[in-house]
Amino acid sequence: MEPSDLSNLRGRSIRGSMRGSMRENSNSIWRNNGVEVFSRSNRDEDDEEALKWAALEKLPTYDRLRKGILFGSQGVTAEVDVDDLGVQQRKNLLERLVKVADEDNEKFLLKLKNRIDRVGIDFPSIEVRFENLNIEADAYVGSRALPTFTNFISNFIESLLDSIHIFPSKKHSVTILKDVSGYVKPCRMTLLLGPPGSGKTTLLLALAGKLDSDLRVTGKVTYNGHELHEFVPQRTAAYISQHDLHIGEMTVRETLEFSARCQGVGSRYEMLAELSRREKAANIKPDVDIDMFMKAVSTEGQESKVITDYVLKILGLDICADTMVGDQMIRGISGGQKKRVTTGEMIVGPSKALFMDEISTGLDSSTTYSIVNSLKQSVQILKGTALISLLQPAPETYNLFDDIILLSDGYIVYQGPREDVLEFFESMGFKCPDRKGVADFLQEVTSKKDQQQYWVRRDEPYRFITSKEFAEAYQSFHVGRKVSDELSTAFDKSKSHPAALTTEKYGIGKKQLLKVCTEREFLLMQRNSFVYIFKFFQLMVIALMTMTIFFRTEMPRDTETDGGIYTGALFFTVVMLMFNGLSELPLTLYKLPVFYKQRDFLFYPSWAYAIPSWILKVPVTLLEVGMWTVLTYYVIGFDPNVGRFFKQFLLLVLVNQMASGLFRFIAAVGRTMGVASTFGACALLLQFALGGFALARTDVKDWWIWGYWTSPLMFSVNAILVNEFDGEKWKHTAPNGTEPLGPSVVRSRGFFPDAYWYWIGIGALAGFTILFNIAYSLALAYLNPFGKPQATISEEDENNESSGSSPQITSTAEGDSVGENQNKKKGMVLPFEPQSITFDEVVYSVDMPPEMREQGSSDNRLVLLKGVSGAFRPGVLTALMGVSGAGKTTLMDVLAGRKTGGYIDGSIKISGYPKKQETFARISGYCEQNDIHSPYVTVYESLVYSAWLRLPQDVDEHKRMMFVEEVMDLVELTPLRSALVGLPGVNGLSTEQRKRLTIAVELVANPSIIFMDEPTSGLDARAAAIVMRAVRNTVDTGRTVVCTIHQPSIDIFEAFDELFLMKRGGQEIYVGPLGRESCHLIKYFESMPGVGKIEEGYNPATWMLEVTSSSQEMSLGVDFTELYKNSDLCRRNKALITELSVPRPGTSDLHFENQFSQPFWVQCMACLWKQHWSYWRNPAYTAVRFLFTTFIALIFGSMFWDLGTKVSRPQDLTNAMGSMYAAVLFLGVQNASSVQPVVSVERTVFYREKAAGMYSAIPYAFAQVFIEIPYVFVQAVVYGLIVYSMIGFEWTVAKFFWYFFFMFFTFLYFTFFGMMTVAITPNQNVASIVAGFFYTVWNLFSGFIVPRPRIPIWWRWYYWACPVAWTLYGLVASQFADLQDIVNGQTVEEYLRNDYGIKHDFLGVVAGVIVAFAVVFAFTFALGIKAFNFQRR
Repeated sequence: MEPSDLSNLRGRSIRGSMRGSMRENSNSIWRNNGVEVFSRSNRDEDDEEALKWAALEKLPTYDRLRKGILFGSQGVTAEVDVDDLGVQQRKNLLERLVKVADEDNEKFLLKLKNRIDRVGIDFPSIEVRFENLNIEADAYVGSRALPTFTNFISNFIESLLDSIHIFPSKKHSVTILKDVSGYVKPCRMTLLLGPPGSGKTTLLLALAGKLDSDLRVTGKVTYNGHELHEFVPQRTAAYISQHDLHIGEMTVRETLEFSARCQGVGSRYEMLAELSRREKAANIKPDVDIDMFMKAVSTEGQESKVITDYVLKILGLDICADTMVGDQMIRGISGGQKKRVTTGEMIVGPSKALFMDEISTGLDSSTTYSIVNSLKQSVQILKGTALISLLQPAPETYNLFDDIILLSDGYIVYQGPREDVLEFFESMGFKCPDRKGVADFLQEVTSKKDQQQYWVRRDEPYRFITSKEFAEAYQSFHVGRKVSDELSTAFDKSKSHPAALTTEKYGIGKKQLLKVCTEREFLLMQRNSFVYIFKFFQLMVIALMTMTIFFRTEMPRDTETDGGIYTGALFFTVVMLMFNGLSELPLTLYKLPVFYKQRDFLFYPSWAYAIPSWILKVPVTLLEVGMWTVLTYYVIGFDPNVGRFFKQFLLLVLVNQMASGLFRFIAAVGRTMGVASTFGACALLLQFALGGFALARTDVKDWWIWGYWTSPLMFSVNAILVNEFDGEKWKHTAPNGTEPLGPSVVRSRGFFPDAYWYWIGIGALAGFTILFNIAYSLALAYLNPFGKPQATISEEDENNESSGSSPQITSTAEGDSVGENQNKKKGMVLPFEPQSITFDEVVYSVDMPPEMREQGSSDNRLVLLKGVSGAFRPGVLTALMGVSGAGKTTLMDVLAGRKTGGYIDGSIKISGYPKKQETFARISGYCEQNDIHSPYVTVYESLVYSAWLRLPQDVDEHKRMMFVEEVMDLVELTPLRSALVGLPGVNGLSTEQRKRLTIAVELVANPSIIFMDEPTSGLDARAAAIVMRAVRNTVDTGRTVVCTIHQPSIDIFEAFDELFLMKRGGQEIYVGPLGRESCHLIKYFESMPGVGKIEEGYNPATWMLEVTSSSQEMSLGVDFTELYKNSDLCRRNKALITELSVPRPGTSDLHFENQFSQPFWVQCMACLWKQHWSYWRNPAYTAVRFLFTTFIALIFGSMFWDLGTKVSRPQDLTNAMGSMYAAVLFLGVQNASSVQPVVSVERTVFYREKAAGMYSAIPYAFAQVFIEIPYVFVQAVVYGLIVYSMIGFEWTVAKFFWYFFFMFFTFLYFTFFGMMTVAITPNQNVASIVAGFFYTVWNLFSGFIVPRPRIPIWWRWYYWACPVAWTLYGLVASQFADLQDIVNGQTVEEYLRNDYGIKHDFLGVVAGVIVAFAVVFAFTFALGIKAFNFQRR
């Protein structure tokens, strides 16, 4: 009986008992089909459950899909609403479905598929095809690609001329993918292989519909025969990037949950409704757990919770689900876990096609295997489509794939079933050796360096076969012919399942989107609450200062001058609350990269992101402004009318909202800190100068008057002045005045005294607030992040098709590979002393983290290494291995002396003498896992610099350069010598080139002991082989080398001599030799009780991690640490440690005359040399600052045109002072804030170099300080000349010199101040907050808002401690304090002395003090760098 007959039967009006028998009948029909294994739950159904189910069946569809039956922990059933599932219930449900991810996932998916197949519902599937895909890009070649100051300017001009077709661009066209065609089939796992730079990422992006618009693309990509414009590819396919971008303050679970909620449930709900309808019709009772799961993942609201828990479990993230993801500043999850979060973020959505880019970086092979395996299960069972690129797939992972696509140099060399790939290469004359992973072979066989070793046709001479030739041969190979035949027949569109391609742009409705984004924004505000609390207190401190400066007892209301002081107080209030919005800038910028990623994946539209970030800040504004107004209003003695108090409060709220909106908008337009702060400063400056306070309206030039009318600051100041001066207390007329004092004060400053201007101001500010927030939303929607990563194409690459001069590895008759340059065994020209390192019972512990205390841990310390012992000897390459979290890096850090915190016990000896860090740093090198290098120097310069500072003094320059060349040769960096290092993940070198640079930088120091932390993670097989070759060459020179390593392939693993294997919890379980083909290791573990034999050809590294895993320990009931401690091996190691812990006769302890290898002066010169290149090639900093200064100078010049000669009335002097005050404050602050990120990046490099003992902190600080001087000098010259001539100050040599002198030193001390704030704070964000506080105070005490004689006596001391006040004093005194013109019935000289307390004969002292400020800040910077280390390890 077909299900349709069943439904007919059910349709007849059979009531009562008949229906009962029918039900048994229908069940029996299913049971006879042999499907009973799945249809029956593993428990016998009890009556109660059957009754509950029957009750559920009677509900209307909508309710039926929202209720399910859930088993409690005691097996008690309960009917629950899907929306009300608690944490524990979800946990129980998943426990029953997928107890152990590796074992139960497949069973679970089969149950799911079976339920759906049973009623004849089809899964939607997608076949992706690409035909004649050709992708080209433009790039500069050779030295033109370096971003130097001059290249930046010339590229800028060239692109302008090119856009108007005057001058052709010098860019070369580079073809990334060359006319490739192929397909990715559903239900099959396809692996994308290829060396770095072969175009894998480009192909994945092209298939996912996410290509950059700058690329030229021909050819077409289709899904089920539909082209990309016919549906929404971003939501149909998920692209998983190789870069991990996440918000650090969210936990793993929150990150995935947010993603799941945004992506919605796709077609799951419709499918469930149809499924439920058909089951009801066919009278089938599904498995209760499966039913509950499907309902939970298909209904709005709950879907994210259950699917998130499921994905966390599958990816093995359930252990860190509630840990912060973390970033540079926040300690979070490990790199491997971050990688899995990136994968999970896309898998939780309903996408049918997955394009995954290098998802295994930083994961050990067993984790990679289990992730790929669970992907395979879901692809095959649920008809998914997957194209996955992996770097170093282990053989067992490689075998999970069905199809292979091999890319090389933009050609598809092979595409088709995995089984046929070796046959294809054998037909070309290349064979894969026995103990070699096929994936590694495939990546090496197309490479020039490695191809020859696989040539098997002994009778024919070998010649290099290019990728192009392989690609052509493939076309005539039987697999290639089959593929092109399939592509030639078009896909039948009618076969495409209606639910396969998504046409909706977003996964959920507008209201949902807004709700989800609001909840996340609120969460982030809670996590960042420190920033808001800090801002609140900072504002409070400034409010207290303000009210004590403008204290009411010192504030009479008698003359216009008194009114001027009130004006100052009101102006400062407005400016203060406006600048308070500045913190929006870094907060917005910080989240932008993640926003762009999620926006491009169509998680949410930009407005859904923009609105919450505006609305949720309103309560914060109300709090801050309320606090400010309550504290200051009555203490300063503003008009006591309570109505005016609330009017001022309302106005200030709008000012703050307007400013926040403005800064968010600037951040979204600027997109990077440098650009945004520059634009931000420009916008502020225009508002500030044209706000009517620094320059009165009557003096604004005609060509700038539009700026005055569009400045929100002008409306704010005018409204707040009217609100105050319209009050009762200002109604009396001043002596010898004609109108009431209030209006005359407002008029004297060029503002409008009419009462309705308050409401005009309110309206204007509300308008600006809305305008800026809409503009912010638009900027988010339409602008893309800056700067695409682009590889440098060296000029050699362009023309190296002809030359093949690289050292070849040739194979001799015995089949061993020998390098042809082995005969002249260079062995590094410089001598060194081989050293061994032994450690015995080393225990490392840290203070118990508060999170673990809360969970009831009573110990004070958390022990990370539990008494490990071992010895590393010269000429022996040791691998330090273990699962993630075993403490490999911790042990290395402890041995290398890189830990900055924690407690270390036990003995560490170097060649028998106790280890002393100062001397040890001189003979050891440490290659860190994250490759930290100065971004703006070339590879060759990095090495020269390292060698210069780390080789002993007796090595002359010629020898040193030879040595650098040797090392470059050894690590195969010679072709890249002039490539710029760049920032990781942004530009410059690829991961693998960076790794080799890290190794080379340590090698040029000629160390005896080298530690390497994961030298091969993130590399493909070929790159890893190159790096390991470099490592092996190093060991063969007689050095002691220790590497931690993650997922080695067989050949990498067997390049090691000894193994130090650790298990989770920091204990060793095998320390000893590997032996040929790892025989000693295998023998040791196979002798253990319960451990099975290793399969033929299986990777010993993977096998050993599998047999010693904690789950194995549990099932075997053994502890491998105990087994090791009781073995002969351990006793032998103890004997070896004892032997090596005694110094050899005739040796002496390490001793050096001084701590560093170079004298102080050389350290200074080397640091200065590197800083010079770093600055010259960083146009984003140097060129932007230069252009900004020129721009500002022209604006100022045109704004204050010819004001320097007018001194006939007080307002003229105020204007002139205003021009100086605005310039000093703005350009100074701009210098200080733009230098912060530069110093911050360099500081991380400094930590590494200082730990390596390259130099002391002082030379580094000296270089950082000195390199600024020429740049600031040019800045001051440009600014001085333009402004001095345009404003028209008096042209005498002395006056110009004084003007230039004050400007130069002011810019300098501001720059040094910015550097100093970075040196004494943990990061750039804190530095900018601290600096911001000082700018505010300096603004208040600069002597412009309140002249010195009017500052209350208890604050006057601070005027003398404020650098801006001294600058302003110097500028005004040198220009005006000797003039005899008459103003207000006295000479200018007397006027300045009486009203401002400025005297001309004080200039010498002022000059001295200003220089002193610069020197003090520079010294504090040096001391800060020396004294504080904010790097936590």
